[in-house]
Amino acid sequence: MSAALEAWYEVLHAAVLEEVPGAVELRRRLHADPRLSGQEEDTADAVVAALGAGPGHPTAITGRVVRVLPGTTPTVALRAELDGLAVSEATGVPWAAPGGGMHACGHDVHLVALVAVCRAVRRVGGPAPVLAVLQPREEGEPSGGRDVAGSGVLDEEDVGAAVAVHVQPQLPAGVVAATHGPVNAAVDEVMITVRGRGGHAAYPHTTHNPVLALASVVVALHTQVVARVDPVVGAVLALTQLEGGAAFNVVPDTARTRGGLRTMRPEDRATLHAAIDEIARHTAAAHGCTAVVDIHVSDPVLRNDPELARAATPWLGRAGLEVDDTFRSFGSDDFAHFCAARPGLMLFLGVDGGVPDAAGKRPGLHSPRFLPGEDTVRQAALAFLGGYLGAAGMFGPVAPPRV
Repeated sequence: MSAALEAWYEVLHAAVLEEVPGAVELRRRLHADPRLSGQEEDTADAVVAALGAGPGHPTAITGRVVRVLPGTTPTVALRAELDGLAVSEATGVPWAAPGGGMHACGHDVHLVALVAVCRAVRRVGGPAPVLAVLQPREEGEPSGGRDVAGSGVLDEEDVGAAVAVHVQPQLPAGVVAATHGPVNAAVDEVMITVRGRGGHAAYPHTTHNPVLALASVVVALHTQVVARVDPVVGAVLALTQLEGGAAFNVVPDTARTRGGLRTMRPEDRATLHAAIDEIARHTAAAHGCTAVVDIHVSDPVLRNDPELARAATPWLGRAGLEVDDTFRSFGSDDFAHFCAARPGLMLFLGVDGGVPDAAGKRPGLHSPRFLPGEDTVRQAALAFLGGYLGAAGMFGPVAPPRV
């Protein structure tokens, strides 16, 4: 650690802590009034106003980028997500969202932590320029991360590195994961349509039942597909929706299933795309039916830049966070598109997910009861600060703060 960065840490750490109470209040306001993917204009306006650095400019339709601190070296992009989920909140707090939307993935925490760091940098300066990226549609399609990363804004704003923070109840509270290399899986949407011959359910010999064929396809895929991948690396196929028929005594002509495929290596992704098609077609054919497979390629593997992860680690430890460099998950995040374009770092912050249910189990991401505690705002802000200082140190020598 350079003496100049040490000095910046002391100045910025104090400044960030001064911003945390306001960020906690903003978190309550955002949490109580979420917006779904593609409808985030109000949330973006509220966050931009809190940043106090001007209106910035739109990106990916409902997103915003705001230059927080100018400078001559490459810029560090700090990214947070704007959208909530179509989940009816059941946390019971006075500031719970009243409608059918909810910040059930912690995006409210990410946004206000970014605000705390950016306001601190605006006030006291920093070792590298900062760009706040308020990204839409992390939870929906078309991917906001893909659109932002592909828009040219990273070139226009001279972004040299990108940092994001995500709460993660799979980790203990107070632990932050700064893992090198792949940390989140690539994800693809899988849709399979089985076509047979419908008719009266009392005369099965006159029909080719696509529902029965689809059931066999689902079982075959779940037992055979992931077996084609080295178990040390792993893969996940989860077919989660089934549709077929409208009456108990009618065999329909078609039945459908939909779900997701998650992989950690490009070669496995290609192999399993072919395997899903092969297994679905042959299994359906055994029932006298046909199967059509449609795979929509979505987010790539999210790979943390090893140098950036190493550079951020000392600052995360200085902030009192316990650093883990082994955590990976088969979750996905469209911050992967930023990491494919620039050195990137996704920091996973361990949290207590909220009030346990009757069985004593604490809620996880996307649960209607998911609600990280308010100290999570402070910890997330310090995680952003650690990533920012790590990136600044990668760009070369920095000038110390002016006394």
